Amino acid sequence: MTTPPALSLQHVSATYVEQRRRLPVLDNLSFEIAPGEFVAIVGPSGSGKSTLLDVVAGLIETDSGTVALAGHSLTSSDRLGRSAYMRQRDLLMPWRTVVQNAAVGLEARGISARTARALARDRLIRLNLGQVADLWPAQLSGGMRQRVAFVRTLLTDAQLLLLDEPFAALDALTRSDLQRWLQDVLPAGERTTLLVTHDVEEALLLADRIIIVSPRPAHVIAVEEIGFPRPRRRALALAPEFLAARARVLIHLGSGAPV
Repeated sequence: MTTPPALSLQHVSATYVEQRRRLPVLDNLSFEIAPGEFVAIVGPSGSGKSTLLDVVAGLIETDSGTVALAGHSLTSSDRLGRSAYMRQRDLLMPWRTVVQNAAVGLEARGISARTARALARDRLIRLNLGQVADLWPAQLSGGMRQRVAFVRTLLTDAQLLLLDEPFAALDALTRSDLQRWLQDVLPAGERTTLLVTHDVEEALLLADRIIIVSPRPAHVIAVEEIGFPRPRRRALALAPEFLAARARVLIHLGSGAPV
């Protein structure tokens, strides 16, 4: 029996309203992601990449097309809560400690605060973050805050992770450190992951496949298969094969049209 895709978008179009005008954001967009696959969406700024994640999460209704999870076509309301969504900002609550912030998603599912925080502390310890469990967000660096936000995302146990440029606000060295950490805490094939990023090198370092989308309204213009073994380290960025793949992605981004 063939395993259905973890995520399938077929001919999805979506718009949003701005100053009483309906503006197209996604245009007849189609792709699939296999269970356990890590896929990156790369496109120009403002192309609709974040809107795409909102659609998958069920936060935005499509105008047309279908979105299916694990082979089941679902309405936007039915998709709510079926994925774990990490946005660019960490959104940690300043009045909660690290362990209390990490437990928020579990508490929202009805798990008692005591049990949720015990589970969160255990996960923080296993990911070498136990030393910050009782600190306040204001005491953390930007990179550490993002680690905590990612632990909160993982604790939902949703099999589909949606990552919206989670490292974009960090400096280059911290971003590189977080990319390495992400690969270590999220082994290949463990979760199905859809990452939105404007950083081509980041996509090449993290993803099994890169989907390149056009300027808004976004549609798929190319797909780049990434054959490098995982986990990948920053030194790979100097390899000729990596540089060639980077050049191909940049050419597609510059073309803005199907190839």
